[in-house]
Amino acid sequence: MSKYKMISPAVPNMPWQEKPENLTGAPLWRYTANPVIDRNPVEGVARIFNSAVIPYEGKFIGVFRGEQTNGVPFIYLGRSEDALHWEFNKEKINFVDEKGESFMPKYAYDPRLVKVEDAYYLIWCQDFYGASIGLAKTTDFKTFTRLENPFIPFNRNAVLFPRKINGNYVMLSRPSDSGHTPFGDIFLSESPDMTYWGKHRHVMGKTPEWWQSVKIGGGAAPIETSEGWLLFYHGVTGTCNGYVYSIGGAILDIDEPSKVKYRCENFLLTPETWYEERGFVPNVCFPCATIHDSETGRIALYYGAADSYVGVAFTTVDEIIDYIKEHSLVREEDTELGIR
Repeated sequence: MSKYKMISPAVPNMPWQEKPENLTGAPLWRYTANPVIDRNPVEGVARIFNSAVIPYEGKFIGVFRGEQTNGVPFIYLGRSEDALHWEFNKEKINFVDEKGESFMPKYAYDPRLVKVEDAYYLIWCQDFYGASIGLAKTTDFKTFTRLENPFIPFNRNAVLFPRKINGNYVMLSRPSDSGHTPFGDIFLSESPDMTYWGKHRHVMGKTPEWWQSVKIGGGAAPIETSEGWLLFYHGVTGTCNGYVYSIGGAILDIDEPSKVKYRCENFLLTPETWYEERGFVPNVCFPCATIHDSETGRIALYYGAADSYVGVAFTTVDEIIDYIKEHSLVREEDTELGIR
């Protein structure tokens, strides 16, 4: 019996690997067969990374950032029996408008995939006269209908909560600029209809801790638990050789998620293996999705590695929440409602 409960469907066939006996630090351990997606995964695509997966019809489906061999990123659809071995459509996802006519972005990257009620929503970064958030909806993974852009430029790292809160859809995002920003905090916005967005709130920002001292951004869709919303996010620091992306953890208030209840002072995962340290963009661990089973409390976290690969790490809801709480350091800015 888990100490904490995840309020979500059971996923009995989710991937899993037991914790190694010699694990030290945070209770988040890498799959020993990482990376689960290697280079040149499908014709015309050099690398897949920073991608999102979800259970679907007893199996698994995902939306994947595919760097084409011409260098332009787009989103590809993939399917899997076990969420570890993936087959990808050769053609990128064809987005349409509400009339059913093709409506493709100029580029698209870092997708998230979240089910809210009876629909699946894709959220990604695209060009909207500058870097901004793209949004689409599907019910069958055959037709992907683009919705209105939720925000004006510049913005990235958007992800939906998996249910409405106080009657509204809720989205995290990271306002920034159009380049590789040297700043960025996580904000929250609400919408009654997925068209008009407002009630913007600050959630949390960078901190003096080295691993998240430059900027932070949303990662996997928040997991609803009996302790609050469990959030895996990324924190960035600067070094003499560029940025380093690590994975952090926080727990947000269940009814007012702009309020942070607990925020782990330590990183949960930082680049240490060859596939995280060496790649197209070295030293990156970038969380984008989880698969989690409410019956066992198991969580599989999917993350991009070095902008070249996809890795998986495992934990349990009890161990990760206890670790976040034990090593929590929240500041006044975290616990505020986020209005000024």
